[in-house]
Amino acid sequence: MATVKVKFRPLAGDAEQGRLYIQIIHERQVKLISTPYIVNAAEWDSERGGFVASVSAGRREELYRVNHSLQCHIGRVKAIISRLDKTMLFYNVGDIADECRSYVARFRLFAFFEHRIGQLKLKNKIRTAQNYRSTMNSFKSFLHGEDIIIDLIDADMIERYEAFLQARRLRPNTTSFYMRVLRAVCNTAADEGAFVLPGIFRHVYTGVDKTEKRALPLTVLRRIHSMDLAASPALDYARDIFMLSFFTRGMSFIDMAFILKTDLNNGYLTYSRHKTRQMLKLKWTAEMQRIIDKYPSNTSPYLFPILINPQSNLAYAYRNISYRINSSLKKIAVLAGYPESFTLYSARHSWASVACTQGVPISVISQGMGHDSERTTRIYISSIDSSAIDRANSKVISSLF
Repeated sequence: MATVKVKFRPLAGDAEQGRLYIQIIHERQVKLISTPYIVNAAEWDSERGGFVASVSAGRREELYRVNHSLQCHIGRVKAIISRLDKTMLFYNVGDIADECRSYVARFRLFAFFEHRIGQLKLKNKIRTAQNYRSTMNSFKSFLHGEDIIIDLIDADMIERYEAFLQARRLRPNTTSFYMRVLRAVCNTAADEGAFVLPGIFRHVYTGVDKTEKRALPLTVLRRIHSMDLAASPALDYARDIFMLSFFTRGMSFIDMAFILKTDLNNGYLTYSRHKTRQMLKLKWTAEMQRIIDKYPSNTSPYLFPILINPQSNLAYAYRNISYRINSSLKKIAVLAGYPESFTLYSARHSWASVACTQGVPISVISQGMGHDSERTTRIYISSIDSSAIDRANSKVISSLF
């Protein structure tokens, strides 16, 4: 059975400092694996193979971090040796070192993130890939750009990352979003052979709080629909895409972007939801066609005038168009006298809320939106204009007199 220890080797020309190595001994062969850690000779006890107890107060926190990383390195090497014991009849220290190098190259966090982002793009999961990139950039900022191996992530680091996000005044749902994506990456890495520590997300928030109302009141929707925006093509276009989403039962922007003209047949639009792959069918109306007819220059294979240049980088174009539309919708909110900003996603909430106030059953709304359960639909309509509830309450109270 191979043995694993930490060894100190003085730096060339500097007897007061040295680098720490992982020493592997197997069948009388010795192999040293370099680590990035350089410490003072006076801080290391070569007899015991660990740090001395009497280090200066100013160095304790740094050496604690180094020691924690060393233990993770040792645990990783021992796990690799255990795996080789189970899968190979004969192996030497060179095989162990090769496995260690291969493991480190494969499971560096940001490299693994990029690998997953690439996989998601190949599956045309553009929005999910964007979420992964956003999370990677956030965690990279937390680590000051320093890449780490996934098995070095522990519960303490995750709690410090949550504090880092909270210090930037992010909402709980936003911090939870980053945590859930990071957890998904770690779980995928574990499935592919990384030695991920269990329970590292146990003490951080990964739930979903009830969000603020995103649905627009019917009066505001009517106002936006009837606004004359011909003098501002950018605003006119943003309003048209927003209303198309509303008219198509709150269709998501990514579904709108990639629906083909051939998906419209005999007065019905049939498409598969990008998020759930559920097939939906809706009747094409004159209101929808009037907007489409405003953009005759759309010679692309896509039905909606969004990705009108199929030769461009579609992922890049999709992201930029979405950003421009949402920016324009903020200006439209001001012009409409609406005190809150709204986005394309508000069209989905608005359709559900208006349908509910018009007496459409929850089951029908759920089916129309392509939800897997009515529970999801209730999230969309849980913040309907409270005036309807107030009127109902008045009727209840007046019944007593």
